[in-house]
Amino acid sequence: MAEEEVSPKRPIWSGTVTVGLVNVPVKLYSMIFDKGVSFRFLHKNDGQPLKYERVCTKDEKVVPWDEVVRGYEVNKDSFIVFDKKELDAFKPESDQRIRIDRFIDYLSVDPTFFERQYILAPDKNKEAYSLLLTALKELGKAGIGRITLRTKEYPAIVQPYKNALVLTTLRYSYEVADPSDIEDLKGLKEPNKKELEMAETIIKSLSGDFDITEYQDTYKEKIDELIKKKLKGEVIKVEKPVKEEAKALMVALQETLQQLKKK
Repeated sequence: MAEEEVSPKRPIWSGTVTVGLVNVPVKLYSMIFDKGVSFRFLHKNDGQPLKYERVCTKDEKVVPWDEVVRGYEVNKDSFIVFDKKELDAFKPESDQRIRIDRFIDYLSVDPTFFERQYILAPDKNKEAYSLLLTALKELGKAGIGRITLRTKEYPAIVQPYKNALVLTTLRYSYEVADPSDIEDLKGLKEPNKKELEMAETIIKSLSGDFDITEYQDTYKEKIDELIKKKLKGEVIKVEKPVKEEAKALMVALQETLQQLKKK
C-alpha cells in the first residue's frame, strides 16, 4: 500500500522561547508520527466497529461530557475532585514560555532521557528566530529549559536541526529505572578471553556508519501485502515461522565468524 506523506498540519502549542530579556515567538509542531500498523476492534458477528463510551462504574449509565470532572485517586476508589479553573490557576510559566536556563553541548545529554521531538517554527518574528538558530548552529550549543504540554511540565532541549529549531522533551531522572536495581543483572560473570576476542572480532566486522533509511518496518510491509491479497479475495495460507535452533555460545560465535568471512 502507498506510504502516506508525513507532514505537520497545524501547531499544537504557541508561546515564546526566552533568553534573558530576549523573546522569540514560536509555534510548536508535531515532528514524530507513528506509522505502525493500526487495527480497529470489530464485532465478529457483523463486522462493524466497536465504540467506547464513558460509563459510570456505579450506575452503569453513559455520562455526557458536561458531567465529567477530573479526579486524583488518593486511595482505592477514593478521589479528590478538581475543576478546570483550579487546575488552570496552577499552570506554570512554561505553559506559555520556554525560559532557557543555560546552554549546553547537545551530545552531553544521555539519550536515555529523550522523550519526544517537536519542530519549533517562528511566529510573527522571523528575525529573532533566525538569530537564535544561527547562533546555536555556529557555537554547536543547545538551550535547556522547561515546557508544559497538556498536563505535564517537561525539561526540554532546544537545538538546531536541518535549518530549524527542534525541541526535545526529556524524562525526569526519577522516571528512568536504574539497571543496577534489576536482580538478573547482579553477579554477571566475566567472559573468557577466547569468547571475548571472537565477540570483538564480530563487532569490528559489523561496524559501520548509521543510516536510518536502511531500516524499514518489515512487519508493516507484510501486513500491507496481506491487505492487498485480502482485497483481491485471495485465500491466505498461514505458515508458522521456523524456530532457529539454540546453539551453545562458542558454537554460535564460531559459525557467525564463518558467515562473516564468506561476505
